[in-house]
Amino acid sequence: MPSTTEITVSQLSRLVGLPNAPRVIDVRDEDEFDADPRLIPGARRREPRAVAAWAADYQGAPVIVACRDGTHLSQGVAAVMRDQGCDAQTLEGGHAAWRAGGQVLVRADKLPARDAHGRTVWVTRARPKVVRIACPWLIRRFVDRDAAFLFVAPSEVAAVAERFAATPFDVADAFWGDRGELTTFDVMRAELGLDSDALIRLALIVRGADTGRLELTPQSAGLLAASLGYSRMYRDDLAQLDAAVGLYDAVYRWCRDAVNETHA
Repeated sequence: MPSTTEITVSQLSRLVGLPNAPRVIDVRDEDEFDADPRLIPGARRREPRAVAAWAADYQGAPVIVACRDGTHLSQGVAAVMRDQGCDAQTLEGGHAAWRAGGQVLVRADKLPARDAHGRTVWVTRARPKVVRIACPWLIRRFVDRDAAFLFVAPSEVAAVAERFAATPFDVADAFWGDRGELTTFDVMRAELGLDSDALIRLALIVRGADTGRLELTPQSAGLLAASLGYSRMYRDDLAQLDAAVGLYDAVYRWCRDAVNETHA
């Protein structure tokens, strides 16, 4: 009988990218991480020997703990977390099994440093439409669910980025910006190594909507229309982001699970 405190690679892969995905904690030793500095989507690196100090941060949320091979290190951390009232499981086979299964891995070397609260912080232009909602959705679903987003006047993005240690995106001359015909969403997906079929399909839909090339996909026109509607429904950019992420959740699930389904 399978352990009740383990989750398989296939089970976790079906949850990654969804709003109710569990939090993932990477507890590999430094030498193991250095050998493959990539992360399961949404994972955060934590020091396993300090688990008693940070376990309380995860109370009330399902957690998956992953070490190199799913043995004593992750199982010990998960056991300590359960002792402190956390809903913690381990990943069967660990990071090695996830990699061997051909699952998506995020390039940790591309990620910004986290702030004092453990979040990545990003800054872009105010009044988002398409890409400036799509990129935060991608980050919160596949990189850092606690990421903070600062929307400021276009002329102030660079200064805010420097003063508040934020990473600029979808602005001129930024690393996370448009490149030729590729949107910032395309760039972010590719640079982070998020090469799943569903995200590649979604990126094309976003590109069509963001650039006005609505012939790229039949879905691009609908995404653009909904995005413009959201921008007029909300004066507050963060409220708009919170409302519109559900749109991207739905389109992502279509890209992943329903492209061949028809409705008569």
